[in-house]
Amino acid sequence: MKKKKIVIALGHDALGTTLPEQKEATKHTAAAVADFIREEYQVVITHSNGPQVGMIHTAMNEFCRLYPEYTATPMSVCSAMSQGYIGYDLQNAIREALIGKGIYKTVSTILTQVVVDPYDEAFYKPGKVVGRVLSEEEAEAEEQKGNYVTKTAEGYRRIVAAPRPIDIVEIDAIRALSDADQIVVACGGGGIPVLSQDNRLKGASAVIEKDLAAGKLAELLEADMLVILTGVDNVCLDYGTENERPLRSMTVAEAKGYMEQGQFGEGNMLPKIQAAVDFIGDSAIRSVLITRLRKDGTHVTSGVGTLITK
Repeated sequence: MKKKKIVIALGHDALGTTLPEQKEATKHTAAAVADFIREEYQVVITHSNGPQVGMIHTAMNEFCRLYPEYTATPMSVCSAMSQGYIGYDLQNAIREALIGKGIYKTVSTILTQVVVDPYDEAFYKPGKVVGRVLSEEEAEAEEQKGNYVTKTAEGYRRIVAAPRPIDIVEIDAIRALSDADQIVVACGGGGIPVLSQDNRLKGASAVIEKDLAAGKLAELLEADMLVILTGVDNVCLDYGTENERPLRSMTVAEAKGYMEQGQFGEGNMLPKIQAAVDFIGDSAIRSVLITRLRKDGTHVTSGVGTLITK
């Protein structure tokens, strides 16, 4: 019998922020992933990288400031670094959790590039804050380089575009490993955003919403299910108000209606719902589960969360 294929998107809570936090968090995450594998799913994992890529971007910029002879590090390279660093901890934690359950499978991290459209409107309206707080002089210098800067309560910060993913360059490699029943970590942090120029791939000064990349990954792999792990047990209507209502289930049509009503926050739940809608489409088979990963790695497959179907 053919195994069901599942894509698991790990949020910030599943990874932590600092190096020690990530080391500990990935142990609990690995326990949840191992449960899916024990239940005979083919598993592909993707993850967020917000704090990690911010740390790398800040560190590399500080290095170039102290040593001007070195060139600045593009966002695409910072994203690649974060994929390797997070994937390293994830694949080792999952390998250890599997061996502890008597399961012997290879876990591989694939450095993944995600193609974006150079004419995506996000490039004309960048809004994703990255990097450290800048002085007014540093902000002016960034603008002279052609970068976008915004003023915040702390000072000035650089902002970049968040275009939609349209293709995944390494999808054939990811599919081959998954079909061979290996565990794959891919599209970390939404993937490395690239622009396709004839035979050349050029890194884009952007970040990709990791939930939208997870949906695209699940779609291209023809997965049966997408699991999005986040910081809440359920998707809620009127979130944060006295009328807050958790949802146990939702159809695609209902999800579209709630999006039109503005029920979901643009920087948190909205990309998850949009990814679910895009992935499921008209399929009567595909489904999306949005839920929280408990600290002990439980309550992912036990019916907790919001299930979205056609």
